[in-house]
Amino acid sequence: MGANYTCEASVDHSPLGAKALTKLLRLICCLGLFCLAGCSRIDPPEEDGRLVAAISETPSSFQHEGTTASGFEHDLVTAFANSLGLKVHFIQAADLYELNDLALAGRTHLAASMPLDDGPLQFSTPIRTVTQWIVGHNDILGPEQLSDLAGKTVEVIAGSPLADTLRGLDEKSRPLVIEVPGANEMELLARVAGNKAELAAVHEIHLDLGVNFYPELRPLLQLPGKLEFGWAFGGADAGALRARADAFIAGARADGTLARIHDRYFGHIKRINAVGIAKFLDDARTRLPAWRRHFQSAQDLSGIDWRLLAALAYQESHWNPLATSPTGVRGMMMLTEDTADILRVKNRLDAPESIRAGSLYLAQLVEQIPASAGHPDRLWLALSAYNLGMGHFRGARSIAKSMKRDPDVWYDMKQVLPQLARPEIYARLKSGAARGGEAVIMVENIRSYYDILSRFEPAHSSPYPAQSALGQR
Repeated sequence: MGANYTCEASVDHSPLGAKALTKLLRLICCLGLFCLAGCSRIDPPEEDGRLVAAISETPSSFQHEGTTASGFEHDLVTAFANSLGLKVHFIQAADLYELNDLALAGRTHLAASMPLDDGPLQFSTPIRTVTQWIVGHNDILGPEQLSDLAGKTVEVIAGSPLADTLRGLDEKSRPLVIEVPGANEMELLARVAGNKAELAAVHEIHLDLGVNFYPELRPLLQLPGKLEFGWAFGGADAGALRARADAFIAGARADGTLARIHDRYFGHIKRINAVGIAKFLDDARTRLPAWRRHFQSAQDLSGIDWRLLAALAYQESHWNPLATSPTGVRGMMMLTEDTADILRVKNRLDAPESIRAGSLYLAQLVEQIPASAGHPDRLWLALSAYNLGMGHFRGARSIAKSMKRDPDVWYDMKQVLPQLARPEIYARLKSGAARGGEAVIMVENIRSYYDILSRFEPAHSSPYPAQSALGQR
C-alpha cells in the first residue's frame, strides 16, 4: 500500500448531515495524521528530485501487469513529470480515503485523481467530467426513476462521492448505501454481473468499460449531477505546483495530448455491442482452449503477447481454421497467398502453421514501423498494415504528413486511414485506393478483444522476455 497507517471512522448514515459528518470526521482524523507526519513531509519536487504521485488502482486510472504500469492517470502524470524534467514515483493508495490522507499529510506531491470539493486540499482545473449511473443485472427491470431506489441496496466503493450523491437524495428516493472497502468499480460491476450484488453506483467511464467484460450488465438510471475530477495538492508548496499543473493541463488539452491519452485507453470501448461481446466470451470459453497453446508458442517466436495474437485471429476468422474470404485470404490468420509464400506456409488451412506465420508477419510489420512511433501506437499501426498491406499503409503515412497529422500516432492515423477511399486522395498514391475505414474498425475491435482476454486469460511467460515488449500494453 502507499502508506503505513490507516484512519477509520464510524460514520452516521442518517439522512441529515451524513456528508458533512463524514467530511468532519475525516478532517479531524487527517489533521492528527498531519501533526504526526510533519517530520516526514516531502520536499517540493525539484528539491526531492522526483515527482511523487499517489494513485489508486482502477481500470481507468492505473493498473499494472508484472513490472509494466499503465492507465490514463499514470500516463498523464508521467507526462506532467516529464514537463518538469523529473521522474515520477507512484505511491499506490487503497482508495479515495487514503489518497486524501496522503495529500493532507504532505506525503505526496499530488493525488491523482480525486473529485473536486471545497475541502482543505487544493485542486487542479478539472481533467475530466463524468456522469453517475445505477447499474443492475439484465434480469431485473428497475429502477427506472429515482423514487424506485427507495428500499434498494446500492454498493459503492469506499470513499466514493457517489455515496454522498445517493445519501443526498430525497428521503422517498434514498436507498441503503453500502460502501465496499478495498474494491474498485469494476469489481463492483463484476458482483452485479454475477448476481452477488443487487445494484452498484459507478462512474460512466467504468460502466463503458464494464459492459465490454460483462454483457449481463444493464445501465438502469442516471443519477443527477456530474462529477469533476482533477489532481489534489496538499504538500509543501502546493499552490505553486498546482499552478504549474494547471498550465500543463491547459497545454495538454490544446496540443492534443489529453485526447491521445484518452484514446489510448477509451477510444475503442464502445465499438462492439453487448451481443458481440457475449458471443466473443462464449467463443473464448468453447473455441479458444483448443488453440491456446499454439498462440502461446507463437508468442515465443514473435515476442507478441499471445492474447493479442488470439484477438487478431478472432477478428480475422473467429478462430475458424477453415475460414476463406471472397478475396482469397484463408485460414485462422487469414493470410494472402503471397504472404503465405513469403513465410513458407505449405497449407494456409493448417491452424498451427497459420498462427505461426501470422504472428511472424505481424512482428515483421512492427519492425517496419519507424521506431519513432511509441508503444502501443507502433503495434496498432502494424495491425492496420496487416489489414491494408504495407504499400497502402506507407501511402497513408505520406497523406498524414500532408494533413499535418502525426503518422507515428494511432489517434492521428485513424483519422487519416478512411481518407484512402476518397478519389482525390488515392489518386495521389502509387498504391491506389484502399478501404482504410475497415482497417480502423479492425484495429479497434482487436483492441477490445485484447482487453477482454487480458482480463480473463493469464499472461504467458515466454522464454524470450526481451522480445515480449512488442505485445505489452
